[in-house]
Amino acid sequence: MPNKNSPTKNSHKIRIITNVLTTALKLWLKSQVSEVAQLEVEIKASDRQILSGCIPWVSILASDAVYQGLNITRIQLVAENIQVNIGSILKGQPVKLSETVPVVGHLLVEEKDLNSSLSSELLSTALNDVVFKILPEDCLKFQLIFWEKIILGNNQIILKAILSPASEPTPLEIYVNLELIGNHELKLKNIQIIKNEVPLLEGEHSYSLDLGSDVDIQELSVIAGKVVCQGRINVNP
Repeated sequence: MPNKNSPTKNSHKIRIITNVLTTALKLWLKSQVSEVAQLEVEIKASDRQILSGCIPWVSILASDAVYQGLNITRIQLVAENIQVNIGSILKGQPVKLSETVPVVGHLLVEEKDLNSSLSSELLSTALNDVVFKILPEDCLKFQLIFWEKIILGNNQIILKAILSPASEPTPLEIYVNLELIGNHELKLKNIQIIKNEVPLLEGEHSYSLDLGSDVDIQELSVIAGKVVCQGRINVNP
């Protein structure tokens, strides 16, 4: 009589659990984005680790994804020592993290995708928050700012917008260089602001952004036509 607990049957069960876990991860990832052209998930774990809900290593690769209106050209993530609710997952429930997970990633956003994201609340709010802090006070009389275009040059970002009220629409151009300070602070350097072809701010003006202790950026490059970022971020449960 065949052994009910034979290695072959146990391996088959593990493969089923691994497939269920991989599918659940894909479904959870797809639920975080509104669109994705390519999504690959790879899991490396032993039988015992999978059964205990511990995943030592996961690789995620996605291209042409849209997260909260932000178009991402390509992103690759690697996470280690992930604790998940394996029992609930096997019952068909969504993936949930049990502990904070440090995720190492490589992000590429091309200029065309960045411009496609200008209407998103995520990007427009971030741009507004920064611009309102660096604009001279006499520029704050307008009611709205409409972002029209982002141009990525070598180590330089150019932002083009229209200031309202609609009765007096005024073009605005902002030139800025990015510098990474430490691992979680960005410095906006050589800020130039031109309103209706009149310089408002130029020279050695700068502004710093603290990204928080959960962020650890190793590389941030603005190259002609694209932004490349590499680093680590903590994903909390």
